[in-house]
Amino acid sequence: MRPVVSLIRTALVILAASFLLAPERLDAAPRIGQSSPNFKVVSTSGQTISQENYRGHVLILDFFATWCQPCRLTIPHLVEMNRKYGKQGLHVLGLSVDEDGERVVAAFAGEFRVNYPLALAGDVMTADFGVRSVPIMYMIDKKGKIAEVYRGYSNEMTRALESSIKRLLAEQ
Repeated sequence: MRPVVSLIRTALVILAASFLLAPERLDAAPRIGQSSPNFKVVSTSGQTISQENYRGHVLILDFFATWCQPCRLTIPHLVEMNRKYGKQGLHVLGLSVDEDGERVVAAFAGEFRVNYPLALAGDVMTADFGVRSVPIMYMIDKKGKIAEVYRGYSNEMTRALESSIKRLLAEQ
């Protein structure tokens, strides 16, 4: 009987410790002015992409899901911004939190005519960026710092997004 009680106590201590440590990781979302966490993903087309690919450029990291209605409203605006400002130094990277894999994301890209790379975000990346809901966009400036964070979707947000893009592209 005693070994069972000891085992249960040990399991409870480990469980309690994991709950105490978990929120710290979730709250670790980078804030405006901080350096963006480093990342490395493989796009749905097989290309390895890391933060280093975007040094000296303005980057929008768009965390989304194919089933998310606000995400579906955001994507056409990102496609347009990428078309409009891509030659001036804007890059967009779509990061799916879908659990159904690349096939679903690739089909979504075709349906929405996405003109920028898409990849699966993975647990480490979503934790590094403190992603708890989608859509969430991180705008990263030419120096690799978080310039803006946009959560959710609204027409106001898309206007603010374009304004931020113009401002960040104009910076040296």
